[in-house]
Amino acid sequence: MTTALRPPADADPGTPHPDPRGLFLWLWRGYLAKHWRWLVVAMVLMAIEGGSLGLFASMMRPMFDEVFVAGRTDALWIVGVVVMGIFVVRAVTSMSQRVIMTMIRERSAADLRSDLLSHLMRLDGGWHQAHPPGYLIERVQGDVGSINRVWATLVTGAGRDLTSVVALFAVALSVDWRWTLVALIGIPVLVLPSLIAQKYVRRRSRVSREIAARMSTRLDEVFHGIAPIKLNGLESYQSDRYGKLIDQRLHAEIRAASGQAAIPSMIDIMTGLGFLGVLFYGGAEIIAGDKSVGQFMAFFTAMSLAFEPLRRLGNISGQWQTAAASIERMRAIFDAKPSLVSPQSPRPAPGGAPEIRLDDVRLAYGDLPVLRGASFTAKPGRTTALVGASGAGKSTVFNLLARLVDPQSGEISIGGVPTRALKIEELRGLISVVTQDALLFDETIRDNILLGRTDVSETRLREVLDAAHVSDFLPRLPNGLDSPAGPRGSSLSGGQRQRVAIARALLRDTPVLLLDEATSALDTKSEAVVQQALERLSEGRTTLVIAHRLSTVQSADSIVVMDHGEVVDQGSHAELLARGGIYADLHALQFRDAETG
Repeated sequence: MTTALRPPADADPGTPHPDPRGLFLWLWRGYLAKHWRWLVVAMVLMAIEGGSLGLFASMMRPMFDEVFVAGRTDALWIVGVVVMGIFVVRAVTSMSQRVIMTMIRERSAADLRSDLLSHLMRLDGGWHQAHPPGYLIERVQGDVGSINRVWATLVTGAGRDLTSVVALFAVALSVDWRWTLVALIGIPVLVLPSLIAQKYVRRRSRVSREIAARMSTRLDEVFHGIAPIKLNGLESYQSDRYGKLIDQRLHAEIRAASGQAAIPSMIDIMTGLGFLGVLFYGGAEIIAGDKSVGQFMAFFTAMSLAFEPLRRLGNISGQWQTAAASIERMRAIFDAKPSLVSPQSPRPAPGGAPEIRLDDVRLAYGDLPVLRGASFTAKPGRTTALVGASGAGKSTVFNLLARLVDPQSGEISIGGVPTRALKIEELRGLISVVTQDALLFDETIRDNILLGRTDVSETRLREVLDAAHVSDFLPRLPNGLDSPAGPRGSSLSGGQRQRVAIARALLRDTPVLLLDEATSALDTKSEAVVQQALERLSEGRTTLVIAHRLSTVQSADSIVVMDHGEVVDQGSHAELLARGGIYADLHALQFRDAETG
């Protein structure tokens, strides 16, 4: 099992937790407070719905004493109309508050998911390397869903169930306060077991959510690696690994559910003890004639109706522990801040095709040095190629230019302006990147090229399609430009994906172009077409090219030779061959292999 699939340290059940009230205040201030007017309306409706139960229970006394015992026909009509009115009011208020709460719940969840995703996309690449996609998917989907369900239950409990309990106990107290005390005799016994159950639920819920994140990560890896899994016959192996996670999740969920169910179950026992006490104590008073049947029925109805909202209120504490575990993890994500930020007083971005310069740039990942004082200059409007063995630091140069990472020392400048002095958005707006693995989304080809832009005319789009040779294969697709690209562009061939990526870069029309092995995975025919499109794309731009195959960069204006994070040589193809060294050795090796192959 890979290291990435281990649950993070905060999955430890023994980790201390923030104050639950603070968690709810964070949720309220960030996402619920903006809907406070609708919440007030919903809670008023809930209070009316809950209070109607108390009115219904109080009607039991005249129903039995005045109608059934005294036999008054006029009272029968009055009681019947009032009871009918109670249920009409309950129906209207119940439906209205449910609609309002659904609206608030879905809007707040949408806001939370949107903010969370936006924040995640702004965190540094190193943070994402430490947190696999499955964990993040579970945070955005699973944790937000868990919070969404529970806070609504919490508000409903405060607005409807608490009002019901208060109204019903008021009826019970109005009948006989001593009967009410007897009915509640078991409450003190519940306090300690309830606290223990809440802590247990919180721990088990945190473990369950972490396992759910590991399951999402496993599925993400399986579906993205389905071809290697089939080729290596790993179906059973992967199924077994996922099955073990399912078992762990099952056990964690059962334990959490057991603790959550324990609280309302204890309320059941307490209610049973209370009814038993009232039956013996109150029954004797009725037999003696001190209390009427109507009084007992009003009390009995009030306590019976209070039973269900009491159970729901008891269940809220267990549900809140589940949500609190999710809010903790979400707050931890929001507390994570990107280290790569724009300067407070940014300099304006350079115009035209700029010069790119690296001056004694050093970078290490932990104890592993990647660049060791790399220095070179890429002339404006020219093509500069970076060559060298794997691990020489070529791709790291691209990451530094786009500020996906910053060096520990040295300076990188574009058009004479240090990259750290530019706003990150403006810096990246100067750059277009085409890699060997063109990233396409599961949308139409048109959407993959436009990427949300609405200011592109059909004429300009057609020019881009022609220049990138996308027009060559569009007639063979069922819906032309509006054909779906498929997940990760799977409906297109490698050459077609590359041409779509080139069209996207052409449309961006940036002064700097980064090409990372853009033709290395293509067959000879596709490579020739894509190479033509790349040459068109490079015109008038400062272009940096990474290539392992030296045949693709021989015509570059300048070639930078890198080895173990250092720039060891720079010049034209002819100059480097004449000087000998690493480039001449690589060239001789590659062309000898081509001849023997």
